[in-house]
Amino acid sequence: MNEFIEKFNIFFQNQYLLLVLIIFLGILSYTFSRYLLLNWIFKIFRKTSNSFDDILIKTGFFDRLSYAIPIVIVYVFMDYSSDYPPILYRTVLSLIILAVISSVNAFINSVNEFYSNSNLSKRLSIKSYLQVVKLIINILGIIIFIASLIGKSPVYLLSGIGALTAVLMLIFKDTILSFISSVQITSNDLFKVGDWVEAPQFNADGDVIDIALHTIKIQNWDKTITVIPTHKLIDSSFKNWRGMSDSGGRRIKRAIHIDMNSIKFCDEAMISRFSKIDIISEYIDYKRKDIEKYNQSKNCNNSLLNGRALTNIGTYRKYISSYLENNSNINKGMTFLVRQLSPNSNGLPLEIYVFSNDTDWIKYEQIQSDIFDHLVASVKQFDLVLFQNPTGNDFKNRKI
Repeated sequence: MNEFIEKFNIFFQNQYLLLVLIIFLGILSYTFSRYLLLNWIFKIFRKTSNSFDDILIKTGFFDRLSYAIPIVIVYVFMDYSSDYPPILYRTVLSLIILAVISSVNAFINSVNEFYSNSNLSKRLSIKSYLQVVKLIINILGIIIFIASLIGKSPVYLLSGIGALTAVLMLIFKDTILSFISSVQITSNDLFKVGDWVEAPQFNADGDVIDIALHTIKIQNWDKTITVIPTHKLIDSSFKNWRGMSDSGGRRIKRAIHIDMNSIKFCDEAMISRFSKIDIISEYIDYKRKDIEKYNQSKNCNNSLLNGRALTNIGTYRKYISSYLENNSNINKGMTFLVRQLSPNSNGLPLEIYVFSNDTDWIKYEQIQSDIFDHLVASVKQFDLVLFQNPTGNDFKNRKI
């Protein structure tokens, strides 16, 4: 037994034989961890209901960590001999540090992806904060890596960085500004992923698809993607349409221009015809009785101008209001207004200012189009004419 121990010690005292053994153990441990241990871990994780372990596999956390196992084994066995050059020890130790830094980066990426898949990410994005954490870890890791490689204390390198503070501030100026902007975005809830943001100065109009430390990505409605530096977007003005989406109503603001030559008082035939329209029949009956009562009390039946009378434009305005009130696609709890604007060279504008109860763009446009299809088609029923600039056909069909 003592003879075996003596031979064993002799073997370990031979640095070349020990180096061969160390290389063999490194290859063996790498093969075991890479192809046996990881496959076993992957099979177990894929059977679990937790999605975080699947994300760890996807981002390569365990793959990167597997590189550290053989390097650690090599470093441990190298301690049995002191005959190797110091640079070799420092190189192996530096490789361990690189493997750990790479694994930490993969773990942070996993946390970001896991959080992005949760409902909390719709209210608060942590991607920029995680990028700052990765930046700090990588800077510290590089310092420790260099210190380990040259055999100096990390404090030695950190003391030298103090003299380079001004240079570092200049190099990381955009990073610092972007980090401050990210804090403002989060703390003030300026926008989040999924919000419709409009920034004309950057030709951006669409949904926010990514909020990173340095950049904001906006997918425009034409499916192009605008990349804006985070601090520049915060320094300029932009419009967030989230308030409209959260309110449950989207504004419809559009006018119909009436030819003022077609506006007139209603005669009995017109009033009788209007009274047959269901949604304004009660209004017509009430107004007729009220006007007759007023005119009789003032004895002003000799002229329309001496008393009160219905007009086709006023009746049509009431019809629009009643039509919208009976429209199930209009949000009755928000501003509801049908009004006349100031007459201009394009006639008399009748403006509809209401809100639809669906904020989806496609459905909103359908609702708006259906409303104005009907209103434009019905204007002739009130002996009104829409204003339209004359075209070539108008002059062609004009009788001279």
